[in-house]
Amino acid sequence: MSIEIKTTSVEPIRHTYSHIARRFGDKPATRYQEASYDLEAKTNFHYRPQWDSRYELNDDRRTAIRMDDWYAVSDPRQFYYGAYVGNRAKMQESAETSFGFCDKRNLLTRLPEETQKQLLRLLVPLRHVELGANMNNSKIAGDAVATTVSQMHIYAAMDRLGIGQYLSRIALMIDGSTGKGLDESKGYWMDDELWQPMRKLVEDTLVVDDWFELTLVQNILLDGLMYTLVYHKMDAWLATQGAEDVSMLTEFMRDWYKESLRWTNAMIKAVAGESEANCKLLQTWIDQWEPQVYSALQPLAEASVGIDALDEARAELSTRLKKFGLQSRGVSA
Repeated sequence: MSIEIKTTSVEPIRHTYSHIARRFGDKPATRYQEASYDLEAKTNFHYRPQWDSRYELNDDRRTAIRMDDWYAVSDPRQFYYGAYVGNRAKMQESAETSFGFCDKRNLLTRLPEETQKQLLRLLVPLRHVELGANMNNSKIAGDAVATTVSQMHIYAAMDRLGIGQYLSRIALMIDGSTGKGLDESKGYWMDDELWQPMRKLVEDTLVVDDWFELTLVQNILLDGLMYTLVYHKMDAWLATQGAEDVSMLTEFMRDWYKESLRWTNAMIKAVAGESEANCKLLQTWIDQWEPQVYSALQPLAEASVGIDALDEARAELSTRLKKFGLQSRGVSA
């Protein structure tokens, strides 16, 4: 008795969702494409938002920047929710290992009292800046049009909340989880002259109406100067003060910023390359805000690594902006 085995292949009627096929063609789509493109409502709105009746929902007039298609701004990391959560779980696992190592061996409580005071005064108050960044990116995610743009910013918002919590945990490790360190660092944020320019800058950004102006200020200018100054320049300075173990607790911030450069660079490149009008508007905003960011960080630099380190961070930001046809007025050449 002979048995003949045959295989039959079944061709799918369609390979992806209709809205994805209209954009990319009827072919198998990536999970990022299916989870990110053309998801927001565009038609059949019943009423204008009561909190701002000037605009429709998902209205591209909420920014002065003009794009033929906002989906030209996409995430080179290909982060949709599942991919984002998986990536951050690995980063958090690494961070928790470092915090556990330092906590188990009381590495921060062994530091000289003066060094602990420096951490509470110069590093931990940045958690308030992170909360401002969380609020700003949440606003951007709500006002942006394309899902690819919104999700990049809401992921950034959640990241900034986590970074703020890591900074808070540094204070708790110093004070033995009594909360005194957090109260002390808050006092510096509220009353120390060193922090008042930064505090004003954060509060000023909270009322910026144009969401793309806000992402430029928050995610390009402020982060571009602050993360380079604090988590690279100042981190090396803290090591000379005997606080080299703090580097273990701020490694998440360095890894996060290096990764965030990918999507912020891609966003600015797409927008600046869209039109000359966009490029001129971006330059106008840079001219307005970049000196303010520099001035807000100047007292922190003077109290720690020195103003030269801030100037070096500014030069790095300038080099980055030049790639997109933009420039920092504070850097010559």
